[in-house]
Amino acid sequence: MTRFARAAGLSALALTAVSVALSAAPAPAQEKIVISNWDGYMPDDLPDKFEAETGIAVEVALHATNEEIMGKVVAGGGRGYDVLFVSSPFAEALGKMGLLAPLDPGLVPNFANLYPEAMELPYDPGNTFSAPYAWGTTGLCYRSDLVEDPPSSWNDLLSPAPELEGRVTMLSTDRWLMAAGLLAKGFSVNDTDPGHIAEVKETLIAARKTLLSYDDTTFYSKLVSGEASLVHAWDGWCNYGIAEDRSIRYVIPEEGTDLWVDTMVVPEASENKEAAQAFINYVLGAETGAWVVENILYKVPNRAAMEAADPGLYDLFPNLGMQPSELMRQEALRDLGEGQRLYSRAVTEIMAAN
Repeated sequence: MTRFARAAGLSALALTAVSVALSAAPAPAQEKIVISNWDGYMPDDLPDKFEAETGIAVEVALHATNEEIMGKVVAGGGRGYDVLFVSSPFAEALGKMGLLAPLDPGLVPNFANLYPEAMELPYDPGNTFSAPYAWGTTGLCYRSDLVEDPPSSWNDLLSPAPELEGRVTMLSTDRWLMAAGLLAKGFSVNDTDPGHIAEVKETLIAARKTLLSYDDTTFYSKLVSGEASLVHAWDGWCNYGIAEDRSIRYVIPEEGTDLWVDTMVVPEASENKEAAQAFINYVLGAETGAWVVENILYKVPNRAAMEAADPGLYDLFPNLGMQPSELMRQEALRDLGEGQRLYSRAVTEIMAAN
């Protein structure tokens, strides 16, 4: 204020008047970003810690599914959000629509914490519009004390041994249900050939007869209780079962599987792009990634975080120790474009079949 007074040649009286006027003016609004994430997918205290370090407030919105947030972003052009947590096919689709802002590596120096493989994912080489948060595989999760011959193929899920009939569950989400059938037949998890999809649909309809249920949320509990002996599972969720019963095992079938990646993206419509990227940079620090490993039991593409996590976990949950080179041998899920309609129609018909 003194410098301003000298430059303007204000009298002491005028300076006092200006001081009063300024003190009565409202303080500038605090910078705030809005993020949308799945419930429980980051530390509860992360927003407060981020605000304490940067001065940027965080409002957290929740979405239950990728489809839910995708619908909101497409309908509203992404307005009202600054960071979205979405799986890679949805990030890729939003990028193709021009709804995502490019990421500035200068604003996200913690990209250096990532494994080199995590910087060259096929849906976004170089992480131009997305930052990977967690990654993993889908496979077979089973009770080794209840399964005589350990499963090794997707066909062990689709055509189980007689003693396992009625004791098997499958994921019902479009991409993963279809992937089981596609991989069993030697097709790509991103296949959009109508003939292949029709063939897989018939195989999955036939598999319905041997299932206990379709289950995307409680399958590991069914293993623990003994209601199920073999389930179609994401690796991290299989770990929830292993935590309760050490007889539970996880295996990637011999035909291979998908590589799923959950990412962070910034909508092009965000009015706080620098603050949004500051948040992404903070999340890519070792502390948050280690929390994901230790609390959600998922692998993260963050080398610093994997090295900071409790090393005892890798003995308890062997799939946590899967190396990036192993993960990269699996096929990354991609945006199917118009092919997604074929998948959705096929799954609807599978669920409606008798």
